[in-house]
Amino acid sequence: MKKINVGIFFGGCSPEYSVSLSSASGVILNVDQEKYNPVLIGITKKGEWYHYAGPVDKLLNDTWQNPSDCTPAVLSPNRGENCLILLGKEGVSRIPLDIAFPVLHGGNGEDGTLQGLLELSGIPVAGCGTLASALGMDKDRAHRLVGLEGVRVPMHLVLDPHTPMDAIESFAENIGYPLFVKPVKAGSSYGVTKVACKEQLSPALALAFQYDSQALLEENIPGFEVGCAVLGNRELIVGEVDEIELSGDFFDFTEKYTLKTSAIHVPARIAPAKAAEIKEKAKRIYRALGCTGFARVDMFLTPDGEVVFNEVNTIPGFTEHSRYPGMMKAAGHSFREVISRILELGLEKS
Repeated sequence: MKKINVGIFFGGCSPEYSVSLSSASGVILNVDQEKYNPVLIGITKKGEWYHYAGPVDKLLNDTWQNPSDCTPAVLSPNRGENCLILLGKEGVSRIPLDIAFPVLHGGNGEDGTLQGLLELSGIPVAGCGTLASALGMDKDRAHRLVGLEGVRVPMHLVLDPHTPMDAIESFAENIGYPLFVKPVKAGSSYGVTKVACKEQLSPALALAFQYDSQALLEENIPGFEVGCAVLGNRELIVGEVDEIELSGDFFDFTEKYTLKTSAIHVPARIAPAKAAEIKEKAKRIYRALGCTGFARVDMFLTPDGEVVFNEVNTIPGFTEHSRYPGMMKAAGHSFREVISRILELGLEKS
């Protein structure tokens, strides 16, 4: 049987470049290579595209970009051609792509930009399409749509660098401290600050504006964060709910990728009925945002048992130890099975 060529995209022009290298390594090492042929496409921090033909360990230590392993490449925009064009020293060659699997995090990859280019080219995409990817990255618009579904969302105010400080301080007083300042479009907790008083607002906003042109002033939700791994197009599979146990202020970048003082419990230490409610709300949110393929839906569970939406990650972490594979594993689905199903779902949409 002819193998299916899977274009696995990694790297990218994003602060989450290094996270993408780890996630892509997890996908490459766990894809079923009896059925699928990985075609590795690396995007540098500067936005240069290469076909990468070297070993996976060079992704993990970020030495993949080198002349012996890389050939400059571009994606053909011609619909129906469905190929990666290699611009080698000996001339132009082509590698057909049956499906693309973007494993990029943050802007210029997870936000609908790459998905749009792939859809324009007619190449099936594993995971969410252009619109759902863009909505998942935009915390303000995601919250507005999910709120219309009847799921509670945190109170928030969208800011730009010209928003008057008196309006910011007034809203902050209204929702109360502590509160969060976040970039509207960023991931991995980049640019996020938990603000305890008025004096901390200005530096928190300055940090958030380093990552996006807009920022959110957002209500702090008491309780703890829970997550759901969702898999599917029409019929949805949901992994076991997980729970983040914090000892610090919030689940920042360091805690997400080192768990120095935090812990993740899967299944979450909650009643079965509450876990079932969280799973159903995760599916409602997934559908409301038009997600397909897979996504991780993050919510808060308050001390009163209320479920509050946080965000959707349309390309969650994909290492062996990441939350999405962990939740699916707890529900009886191996990492390899999940990756195969994601690819099947992408081909099903084409």
